[in-house]
Amino acid sequence: MTLTLAFDSFKGSLRSDEVADAFAQGLCSVLPGVNMNKVYIADGGEGTAEALVKNLNGKTVRTLVSDPLGRTIPASYGVIEHERTAIIEMAAASGLPLLDPKERNPLKTHTYGTGQLIIDAMERGCRNFLVGIGGSATNDGGTGMLRALGFRFLDACGNELCGGGEILEKIDRIDASGMIPTLNECRFTLACDVSNPFFGPNGAAHVFAPQKGADPEMVERLDNGLRNFARVVRQFNGTDLNRLPGSGAAGGMGGGCATLLGARLERGIDMVLRAMRFHETIKGSSMVITGEGQIDRQTLMGKAPAGILAAAMQQQIPVIAIGGRVVPCPELAQSGFHSILCINEEGLPPQTAMRHEVAWENVRRCGIKVGKMLQDRMEQPV
Repeated sequence: MTLTLAFDSFKGSLRSDEVADAFAQGLCSVLPGVNMNKVYIADGGEGTAEALVKNLNGKTVRTLVSDPLGRTIPASYGVIEHERTAIIEMAAASGLPLLDPKERNPLKTHTYGTGQLIIDAMERGCRNFLVGIGGSATNDGGTGMLRALGFRFLDACGNELCGGGEILEKIDRIDASGMIPTLNECRFTLACDVSNPFFGPNGAAHVFAPQKGADPEMVERLDNGLRNFARVVRQFNGTDLNRLPGSGAAGGMGGGCATLLGARLERGIDMVLRAMRFHETIKGSSMVITGEGQIDRQTLMGKAPAGILAAAMQQQIPVIAIGGRVVPCPELAQSGFHSILCINEEGLPPQTAMRHEVAWENVRRCGIKVGKMLQDRMEQPV
């Protein structure tokens, strides 16, 4: 029997590798001879670079970049050398956690540092880029990143514009003559789990900017800026930004990358599983065990366990899902999971359940439970 363990992190409690280690410890106490294949999973957000580096024997590279307000900070990304692939998390350079709450202002914050990460990776020979765009502090349509890569955004008088989301309303022309030539050799895939348009009531500014520090007046100004930028892009290359699902992701980064860098927008878990060749990893597995902090209806909308279930079902491999909290619903019941297990006893307070040592022990006990289930299955007469 060969089992594949493919857990996302239990956010606030255990990393992906810790969940796998705790579960394996429990299961192996019941089935000491079982073959165990551990893979580390992320859904395109935080932890994606670390997971892919571990799975693909890559390395972590550290460099200095600009934070969302232009201050120099250290940031890291992953490199898979034999494929010349860089795994970049936008949040490492342009993320909301890099700012104090009082500093959050998407009129001022920009994505220039993300562009610097791309340049550093290109200089190391990378030509394939996997970019997680969650957790951004910005609403600049990706213009900061594009400026770092050699694009110039000009106002009606021909002056170059620099800054955050406030420049969008002033852009009159795009100048790509200074674009770094190496970009023509590069492929970009962005992990994008939303379908929001670039502008409008469901666009980047109205939906996401308030959590980045925008008040209602800022939201309107940013939305008008995105409308203007979309008009300029349409004049530049004929692309209608607002018709692209997901163009509003990460303050418009999805749209800016797709229309000016030719980036492909892909569901985060699909990007990760494809990069790690998950379909090859699970070949020959008797069962896949996956999980995340909470299993509910949202799990089926692009979360890691849903992507893993879909991949395993293609090879008719049963999948067990575990979670710190399980919220039953008809969609889960019909999803195809062999079993869905909650690691915690009913009534355990969330603050207690999320303590590291408690979560570890409860995952270990769940491993014992699954081990006994498999043992009973193996002992049943054929």
